[in-house]
Amino acid sequence: MPMKGCFNLKVLIYSQNQKQMRKSGIGNALRHQKEALEANGIEVTFNPKDNFDICHINTLFYRSYRFMKKLQKKGIPVVAHGHSTKEDFLNSFKFSNIIAPWFNHNLMRMYKNANYIITPTTYSKGLIENYKVKAKIFALSNGINLEKYHLDTKYDDADVENFYKFLRLKKDDKFIIGMGFYFMRKGLQDFIEVARSFPDIKFIWFGQRYKFITSRPIMKAIKNKPSNVILPGYINMNYKKVAFAKASLFFFPSYEETEGIVTLEALASKLPLLVRDIPVYNGWLEKDVNCHMASSNEGFIKEINSILNNNQEKIINEGYKVVEARDIKLIGKKLKSIYEEVISNPRNE
Repeated sequence: MPMKGCFNLKVLIYSQNQKQMRKSGIGNALRHQKEALEANGIEVTFNPKDNFDICHINTLFYRSYRFMKKLQKKGIPVVAHGHSTKEDFLNSFKFSNIIAPWFNHNLMRMYKNANYIITPTTYSKGLIENYKVKAKIFALSNGINLEKYHLDTKYDDADVENFYKFLRLKKDDKFIIGMGFYFMRKGLQDFIEVARSFPDIKFIWFGQRYKFITSRPIMKAIKNKPSNVILPGYINMNYKKVAFAKASLFFFPSYEETEGIVTLEALASKLPLLVRDIPVYNGWLEKDVNCHMASSNEGFIKEINSILNNNQEKIINEGYKVVEARDIKLIGKKLKSIYEEVISNPRNE
C-alpha cells in the first residue's frame, strides 16, 4: 500500500462500548490519541463505517478481535493498543481473579494476532514481550495536553466556588487527592488507611464506583473509613482541574499500572506526586528527584509529612520536565511516525 502524505492520512480510533469507556483510563487514552493526532494535522474518525487509512484498536474483546481480523484480510493496516496486561487485571474488582482466565484468553488472542502493538511504557512492553507475541511492539506514552493544565487557564472562580460547595469544603481546608476506579489494585484501601494518621486533612478519592463489582475488602474499607475521607465519585474536567490546582498532594498508591495517566496530570499541574515504588515507573519517575515514592503505609505517612513540611519546588519542576517530554504534540509526531511504518509494512514482514 503506498504511503500517503501526512495531511491526507485518516485514522480510525476504535474501541468497543465507547460510552462505557468514557470514564476509564482507556477513555482518557482515546481522547489523548485524538488530540495528539489532530495537533499534527492528522484526520481522526471514531466511526468504523468511514473510510480510513489505518485503524488504531484500543480494546481487546471478541468484537475488537473480529474487526481486526476483518481489516487484516482486506489489507488495511492495524495497530493494537496494549492498555491492559494480565498483571493489571488481577485484584481489580469482585471476581476479577476468577474471570482472569477468560480475560487472559481475550488478551492473548488479540496480542498474538496483532502485527503491531503500542503500549505506554517500556515496563508494559516487557510484559507483553514475555507473552511471546510476534507483533512489533512500540513503547509510547499516552501523553498529556499541557495546555489544559497551565496554571493561568485551568479553572475560573465559578469552578472553584462550585467545587468547594460540591465537596462541602471550607476555603482553608487542606486536602490530598487520589483518583481511579474503586479497585484494590489502585490502592484505595491504603489511601483510606493512611488518612487515619492525618485527621485534620481531607483525603478525597475521585473515581467512578460500580457497587455490584466492588470487592469486599474495598466495601469494608469504605464502610469503616474515617470522617476525613471523602468519596464523591466521578468528576468532570472542570472540577478535576480545580482539584489538581488546589490540592496539597496527589497520592496514588496503585499496585500495578501500565502507565497511569493521572500521574501525568498531577505532574502537569505542578502538584507534588506520591506513588508506590513499583516497576512501571522505572526509567521515568525517580524518588526524591521528580516525585515521592514509598512501599508501605508507614512509608506513605512519612513521605506525606515530609511533603507537607518541606519546600517542593525543585521536585515539582523536575516532575514537570517529565511531562514536557510527553506533551501531546510530541506524542502525536511519534504516533504519526509509527503509523507510517505500519502503513509501509502492514503485516510486519
